[in-house]
Amino acid sequence: MDPDGVSDIAESLPEVTCSEPFAPGVEVFKVGGKVFAILQPGGKDAIAQVTLKCDPVRALALRDQYRAITPGYHMNKENWNTVILDGTVPDDEVAELIEHSYDEVIAGFSKIRRERLEMLRADR
Repeated sequence: MDPDGVSDIAESLPEVTCSEPFAPGVEVFKVGGKVFAILQPGGKDAIAQVTLKCDPVRALALRDQYRAITPGYHMNKENWNTVILDGTVPDDEVAELIEHSYDEVIAGFSKIRRERLEMLRADR
């Protein structure tokens, strides 16, 4: 998956905002003011990557399964993974991980707020 694909999936989720608070081109996706994805576009010396929140048990399993999934860059290594977008992680897996990250974040919201977001998501 390329960076545009990551952006498209993240922005398709309900009430997502995107900003570039760290550096030009580094997109930070939030829901309810909480970060769920950080996209670094790469460049001539680096491959694009996305950092995503993940269930800790699943995070470890994914790191064992894919060389391109590593502990979250500059994040809590237990709850965040960085996915290097080099094509070795299937696109459908990357898409599912973006949605999983969103779900991990909204799981901490109030029941009413979470249910509203889940309903909006079901309607998309």
